[in-house]
Amino acid sequence: MLAVLVAQDRPIVAPGAKLERLFGDGFFTEGPASAPDGSVYFSDITVGKGSGYQAGYIWRWDPQTRTSTVFRSPSGMSNGMVFDTQGRLVVAEGAAFGGRRITRTDMKTGKSVILAGLFNGRPFNSPNDLVLDARGRIYFTDPRYVGWEPIEQPVQGVYRIDLDGRVSLVVADAGKPNGIAVSPDQTTLYVAAHDNGSFGDLPPETQAAPGRKALLAYDLAPDGSAKFRRAVVDFSPAGPDGITVDRDGNIYCAVQGEHEGIYVYSPAGKQLAYIPTPESPTNVKFGRASDAQTLFITAGKSLYRIRVERTGQTGE
Repeated sequence: MLAVLVAQDRPIVAPGAKLERLFGDGFFTEGPASAPDGSVYFSDITVGKGSGYQAGYIWRWDPQTRTSTVFRSPSGMSNGMVFDTQGRLVVAEGAAFGGRRITRTDMKTGKSVILAGLFNGRPFNSPNDLVLDARGRIYFTDPRYVGWEPIEQPVQGVYRIDLDGRVSLVVADAGKPNGIAVSPDQTTLYVAAHDNGSFGDLPPETQAAPGRKALLAYDLAPDGSAKFRRAVVDFSPAGPDGITVDRDGNIYCAVQGEHEGIYVYSPAGKQLAYIPTPESPTNVKFGRASDAQTLFITAGKSLYRIRVERTGQTGE
C-alpha cells in the first residue's frame, strides 16, 4: 500500500485511500480522458525501436469489465486527449511518425476531422496536451521531446483553436510547454513548463542544459488571449508534466524526478497534497459523473486511479 501524504486542513486525499492499478501492459502511457459513458481512454506512445516500431495505441478501459482494449491504432502518436461537450474525442497527436496535429473523432460514426495541422503553413512541432475552455475553444501545447521530423515552428508555443477553426499562437514565452489547464473561473491559463534541454535522445556522455521547469499562470482574457502573470511553483530540477484542476481551483500536477508523483497546489502555490506513484507519472485527470472525485493517472506503462475529496471540472 502506498503512503499518501495530505495536508491537515481540508485534506485532498482521505486517509487510507489507495492508488489502484487498472492497466499495466503499455509502453509509455499518457493523456487519460474520461468518456461520457464512464470509460477511460488513454494514449500509449510507442516511439522508436524500443517498442519494435509499434504505431501507437489509444486504449479504452471499461469500468464494467475492468479490462482495456485497443480503441485505435495507429494512433497518430496520440498524447493528451479530451472529450468535448458533444462527446467527441479531441486528440493531440505528436511527432516520431505521428500526425503532429489536433484531431476530433465522432464516437458514433468513428469519423475524424483535422482541427489544426499547420500554423503559418508549417507543421507543428509535436502537439502534447490540450484543454477546453467553457466556450469550447481548444488550447494546446506544442513542444518537441522526441521525433525525427524537422522542427519548423520558430517557438515551442501554446495555441488556441477557435470555434470557427481559426488557430492562434497565444503563448510564446513558456520555454517548453507541456501540461495545460484552465481555472474554473476561466481567468487563468496554467501551463507546465518542462524544458529538458534537448529535442530528443542524446548520447550518454553528452550533457544537456535544462531550462525552466515550473507551473506557470497566465491571465486569460475573454477573447482567449493570454499574458504571463507569474510562476506558481518552481519544480527544478524535477519536471512537471500533465496537469488538471478541481472545482475549487486547486492544481494537480504530475511531477517526475527524485520524489515523483502527483502534487496538489492551491492557486497561490501552497502544497496541499502529495500522492506518490510507483512509476514516473505523465498525466492526471478527473473522471466524470460517479467518478468526478476520482483521479485517473497515467504513469510509466500503466493507468491508475485514486479517490479524492475534491470534484473535478467537466470538459478537461
